[in-house]
Amino acid sequence: MLNTPKDKRYSNLDEDLNAFPYVNEKLFEEHLPSASFDSEMRKLLLACCILDWGKISPAIFGSLFQSVMNPAERRTLGAHYTSEKNILKLIKPLFLDDLWKEFEKLKDSRPKLQKFHDRLRELRFLDPACGCGNFLIIAYRELRLLEIEVIKILLKENIAKKLSITNIDIFFLLDVDQFYGIEYEEFPAQIAQVAMWLIDHQMNMKASETFGEYYVRLPLRKSATIRHGNALRIEWQSLIDPIPFEKGEPKFNYIFGNPPFVGKQFQNAEQKRDMEMIFSGMKGAGVLDYVAAWYIKAAQYMKSYNVTEENENIEPSLRGTKQSQRTVCAFVSTNSISQGEQVSILWNELFNKYKIKIHFAHRTFKWGNEAKGNAAVHVVIIGFANFDSSDKRIFEYENIKAEPHELKVKNINPYLVDANNILINSRKQSISNVQMMLNGSMPNDEGNLILDSNEKEELETKYPDTSKFIRKFIGAVEYLNNKERWCLWLKDINPAELRKYPEILNRIERVKKFRENSTRDTTRKLASYPTLFGEIRQPNSKYLVAPVVSSVSRKYIPISLMTPEIIASNLVNIIPDSSLYTFGILLSEMMMAWIRTIGGRLKSDWRFTKDNVYNNFPWPEKPTDKQKQTVETAAQNVLDVRAKFPGASLADLYDPNTMPPELVKAHQVLDKAVDLCYRPQPFINETKRIEFLFGLYDKLTSGMFVGATLAVARKKKRK
Repeated sequence: MLNTPKDKRYSNLDEDLNAFPYVNEKLFEEHLPSASFDSEMRKLLLACCILDWGKISPAIFGSLFQSVMNPAERRTLGAHYTSEKNILKLIKPLFLDDLWKEFEKLKDSRPKLQKFHDRLRELRFLDPACGCGNFLIIAYRELRLLEIEVIKILLKENIAKKLSITNIDIFFLLDVDQFYGIEYEEFPAQIAQVAMWLIDHQMNMKASETFGEYYVRLPLRKSATIRHGNALRIEWQSLIDPIPFEKGEPKFNYIFGNPPFVGKQFQNAEQKRDMEMIFSGMKGAGVLDYVAAWYIKAAQYMKSYNVTEENENIEPSLRGTKQSQRTVCAFVSTNSISQGEQVSILWNELFNKYKIKIHFAHRTFKWGNEAKGNAAVHVVIIGFANFDSSDKRIFEYENIKAEPHELKVKNINPYLVDANNILINSRKQSISNVQMMLNGSMPNDEGNLILDSNEKEELETKYPDTSKFIRKFIGAVEYLNNKERWCLWLKDINPAELRKYPEILNRIERVKKFRENSTRDTTRKLASYPTLFGEIRQPNSKYLVAPVVSSVSRKYIPISLMTPEIIASNLVNIIPDSSLYTFGILLSEMMMAWIRTIGGRLKSDWRFTKDNVYNNFPWPEKPTDKQKQTVETAAQNVLDVRAKFPGASLADLYDPNTMPPELVKAHQVLDKAVDLCYRPQPFINETKRIEFLFGLYDKLTSGMFVGATLAVARKKKRK
């Protein structure tokens, strides 16, 4: 009945059946096998009928669908459905806030308000990774709520006089056909199509309640356009009309959504081909997350269809028309595109080739939805276009679980900081005149030069004199958790002595074979030196050690000073002959602010890399001897407090739940001492710290550029 028009129904049809309205020939056209509807399913359906589904947002389908997906499939597809709360974080600054402001400004002028209403009807919205349509559903609902307020004012006289309003449908202009989506999976694409009709029906019921006249759109003559396919291989404009844009077809005003969260290591073969297609010829793109492709695709769309000073692709006759309205985009993304090595690669392309400007951004927060067992993902929201905006906003979070507060800013750079559009690349030398940081020594031995405590004990029991070349060996895990691991440090060993230990000779032989069989030419060459680590950087004096990876839960990355008999692996960074001043700066909140912004993540853990983080870190320019002494005293106090807890590992000491109060206070004193090396007053929060550091970075690197330019000029002059 729901699929059959009234004039095509049997004349003697049961009136209970005939009472069902004709809805749409597409929505109910598929006939399901009757065998699939058993008694258990009937009970479940009747139980569901008890609930008033009219009050439940169709956005729930996204979370329901996510919860029944296979976890491996969900990871492959990067399918994480966004909650209503987080959708509003995106659509409000993208368009909703501005539309409400415009409404408030125009509501006292009926002619202007009518034009505003007409313009709402012209808007087109695209979610190119729509899933079950959550973004489209919430965006449509919010626009219909705005439209109801518009109509209230347009019909204010009728409402005031309590006159009946007939043909209410002629006043409602907005409809689901203004919304478009692309979805890779067929089932969620179908859900999105139906969910848009459901939210339309709910808003029609809201209109009926508001204006006192039953309002329903049946049969369903319009629908959202949801394309099942690969959004990176579909021409987005073709969803509106296959006719080229030059014919005057409307374009998308707003492109938004939650593209797949798939890191480079989890991309399947098809996704890798997508990346190669989108980033063809772009150097370094192999490290980018899958979501980065949506940024480039959106930038390409805006370059083709937006009227800008640099863009002459649009016919001059279209200027000032609805076709000249410019497209703005916003995506929820993993925060990897605003941290670490991906930033300079992606945003260099977006800034220089596509002239992209960031209009608003939510800094890192913890993503979540109503789905059962949803993943803990740290995300950002970035709104952007290929034209500038005078109303730039950063939404900042005190911590990843907190609520945002809004900051009006002059500029938003790719690290989502109010600073110049700086792109930080890895470098081999520090921008400041400081000690060089190195990676620890790399065994490259397939574990044959490494011993656990049992192997060490067995070897020393059999050959007591071997203890002189068995050394304690630390990577990040051993260092942070007081775990014991050992290595054979055979540097400068006498060959005659080595022959006394057949077990060690067997290990050396295995190292040799492993290296000889390597596919890397460098490793094969190391087969000539099987007694040695592949790369040796072990200091001969006291050195600073910092783990390359540290838990995101820690306020500080635990850094220590180590004696030379302990061998540092390549999973920690080292600084030979480090001073207490250097130790204090690296252990400070100032360095942590830099790491959180620049360092990137391994899974959700901080990455403290020498080339990207340390060598780009702006050190205090001209600290006085007194300031340096204050830092050294505070740094030594941190070490002294740690020493009061001999049984505790660094992981214990720096766990936010178990960190001793005395150690917290010692760090606070050190933070203040380091702050005062940069400027006369301490920094009140991380935002101020990072803004200052970016300014200092800009100053230091500009000076390096000028110096290099002058050096080249002097060289040419001498020639």
